[in-house]
Amino acid sequence: MKLKRILGVDPGTRVTGWGVVEMVASRYRLVAFGVITPKVSLTMEQKYLEIFEGITVVIDAHLPEALSIETQYVDKNVQSAIKLGMARGTAIVAAAKKGLPVFEYSPTNAKKAVTGRGSATKEQVAQMLKLLLGIQELTMPEDASDALALALAHMHRKEPLDLLRN
Repeated sequence: MKLKRILGVDPGTRVTGWGVVEMVASRYRLVAFGVITPKVSLTMEQKYLEIFEGITVVIDAHLPEALSIETQYVDKNVQSAIKLGMARGTAIVAAAKKGLPVFEYSPTNAKKAVTGRGSATKEQVAQMLKLLLGIQELTMPEDASDALALALAHMHRKEPLDLLRN
């Protein structure tokens, strides 16, 4: 029985969501999910370190075969985009240090992988994740839900692009 385990990460300096999904015998199985929430009082450097260490702990605990992360986007606030990019880079470096290949997907691709529609709402994605993964919990952090969608997006892709090897 081939086991495929993917760590999805939705990066952010306030909240970084993560979720681990595996496929066993053509069925998805939720392994774990959660969020990394650096304290507001920390400096940006300390927040990035906390994200790095948190992702490293998740990798060590759940032994994924790859990391799937949300693509970078730039909105009107360039400073926010830079901070988000740094959080994203921190997660990528944590994966690279552990020898994991890194793949990226847009929010639209992640939504489409889970619901069949790239324009699905966050609530629709969360409900579909609960069905696909058999999640009984009524509430799930939004960032963890996004991370699980990213993990499933990677599982759905036949030949994903490897960020670190391009």
